Amino acid sequence: MPPAANHRVSCLLIWLAFAFTSPVAMTAASPPASAVPALVICSFLADPPLCRAGRPVGLTAVVVNDGAADADVTATLVLPPGVRLAAPVTPATILIAPTDGEQRIQFVVEAIDGGPAEIGLDLATPGAASVQQSLKVDFLPPLTHEKLDAVPPPRPVKTDVLVGAIHCPLWEADRVDLWRGVQRHPARMPALGLYAQENPEVAEWEAKWALEHGISFFVYCWYRDGQGGAVRTRFGRGLHDGLFQSRVADTMAFAILWENQAQGVGGVTNERDLLDNVVPYWIETFFKRPNYLVIDGKPVLFIYETESFIRDLGGLEPAVRAIEAMRAACRAAGFAGLTLLGEHRGFVPATLDRMRNLGVDASFAYCWHLPGSPDPDTAVAGQLAAIRAVRDRGVLPQVVTVSQGWSGWHDEGTVWSVPPDRFERLLREAKEIAAAAPQDSLASRMILLDNWNEWSEGHFIAPCRQHGFGYLDAVRRVFAPESADHVDLLPDDVGLGPYDAAARAALARREELRPLLTRRITAAPPPADLVGWWTFDEPADAPVAYDASGHRLGGELLGVARMPGIVGGAIECAGGVVVVPDDPRLSVPEAITIDCWVKTDVPKQHNRWIVNRVLGGGENTGYRLGVLEGKPCFEVPQTAWSHHLVAPESLPLGRWVHLAGTFDGQTMRLFVDGAEVASLARPGPINRSHFDLTIGGFAPGSRAHFQGLVDEVRLFSRALTAEEIRASRDAIAARAEAAR
Repeated sequence: MPPAANHRVSCLLIWLAFAFTSPVAMTAASPPASAVPALVICSFLADPPLCRAGRPVGLTAVVVNDGAADADVTATLVLPPGVRLAAPVTPATILIAPTDGEQRIQFVVEAIDGGPAEIGLDLATPGAASVQQSLKVDFLPPLTHEKLDAVPPPRPVKTDVLVGAIHCPLWEADRVDLWRGVQRHPARMPALGLYAQENPEVAEWEAKWALEHGISFFVYCWYRDGQGGAVRTRFGRGLHDGLFQSRVADTMAFAILWENQAQGVGGVTNERDLLDNVVPYWIETFFKRPNYLVIDGKPVLFIYETESFIRDLGGLEPAVRAIEAMRAACRAAGFAGLTLLGEHRGFVPATLDRMRNLGVDASFAYCWHLPGSPDPDTAVAGQLAAIRAVRDRGVLPQVVTVSQGWSGWHDEGTVWSVPPDRFERLLREAKEIAAAAPQDSLASRMILLDNWNEWSEGHFIAPCRQHGFGYLDAVRRVFAPESADHVDLLPDDVGLGPYDAAARAALARREELRPLLTRRITAAPPPADLVGWWTFDEPADAPVAYDASGHRLGGELLGVARMPGIVGGAIECAGGVVVVPDDPRLSVPEAITIDCWVKTDVPKQHNRWIVNRVLGGGENTGYRLGVLEGKPCFEVPQTAWSHHLVAPESLPLGRWVHLAGTFDGQTMRLFVDGAEVASLARPGPINRSHFDLTIGGFAPGSRAHFQGLVDEVRLFSRALTAEEIRASRDAIAARAEAAR
């Protein structure tokens, strides 16, 4: 939309107030007359991931008041020409107190034409400076809405090279937890929402969008679930229930990428397991399908870890023989053989030599590791340098792979992203490199795109909130430049969807509780460097545990009972837990203290956790405090499940016990009743976690839960001294004694 003078429209506020009040003991004193509010806009987003001009679009702002006085808020939208309110609204104000949790302010707008628009939000409060935030929305062109019974069939475009995209099939309906990356980075929200991969219509939309932009095949990651015997799989519903049951089951080409890195689970036990179980399964289940990727009469198989393959087969020579036997099995099934590609990222000459000796036909990259969180131009240059280095090495043909970005599942190490315009330049150079390869080589006939939908890992080209169809349009311009104009359809355009009902249902409870979880409750005065403090002193019917640190890190009660604590209330853990939603502040990087009070009559508890942020998928991240073999234990892992510091004596029974674990960047220390009982050297930072913080157990539904009472859980971003630990313990003990 063309830039022009803005006009302002006051908008009706939609507000939900909750009845719970904070306990008197945790309520801050009345603010002085000079106190002022301080509004914070936590987020301001369009409700749908992609917005269509000519249709109403909801906008939602999430706001809190971090000041010391109530705020009478008037919200105003700043709309550019061409964007209007969808219906008349009445100006209104809303009162937001400092102790209130998140409040939602909602609007409905409509754009007349497609194109980018910048919408501003202005929050004004008497006696305080106004707060503004802008939202950029790229409206898709207007389109007549129609109701269809099925996804319109794709209209493939012709390309002069075979273009494929690696496909991550993890997004199954019962694995909502895997969407954590999108929950942390809402700009990544897919056009299909938090979809269920096993829905056939999801496969149809993906195929339509891919084929209409020049991507002719997907490479689905394939996971075995247990080695030896008949093949069992994980994360296979996207293929078996999605693609194979869809209307594009015979037309959208696909191959499989054997994700064999999970040692003892995802590979093979020996050659017989490979040839008697895995290869026949692949041939019958995948290779013989009419839409499997077959080139020159040979099915194409991608292998994630060639070194794991060599290890599983007992060494290089038996692995070479096994590959020849795999090719023979394919010839016996009527194919001309088998084309194998091995994964290699970066440039490691010895690895390329070993892959050549193994007998694979070409290399490819699943992604590119670019250290130092490079800017887009550096990320493009780094990929091209590695691609050219592999090409110049000349020992193995290379199927050029280009990446859009990377963050890892936990935003760890290096984080980078290449926007669509630079991605297009990267594609053009990659195309030139591939075209220069020998014409009879796979390297000149195929290019791979990383990745179609690795949403949580931060590399994706499928349509999403931040970039719309930008990456796919870049692919189309580079590889199908002669194709006619087209229209990018969304499910809503034809009355289909949504596809995220399971995810919305799983997340609904926590979303309903957000105004309570984010209340600002402050115990006066909170200790220095306190991150979170859960006293469990709320009203008996409160479904949450407030955070008394003032940082709005409340936790949801799941199956725990409220009981009298050492002071005030406590929670009784018998399988239930308190879940504090993931927040960056919970990932203290350099130093930490966890302390709490516990009481149990159950001896010899083993692998039972009181405070936990170390889970599968992040075994080397976070921290936790619990009981191993009946003894208090504190862990700050550096590698998977490492650095368990265990007390020499068992946890005392039948009385309240104060436990604390500290780490100062060099040494872990464990305290019981104010006395240091164990220490362990562990130099280095705390590896960042993006899991929820669980109090009372390992995780919701886990058997590794503490049995007993838990009270006064605190988390600090520094290591308390021994004197401070004793003082904390003595202060609570004195309060408990005085209350008797």
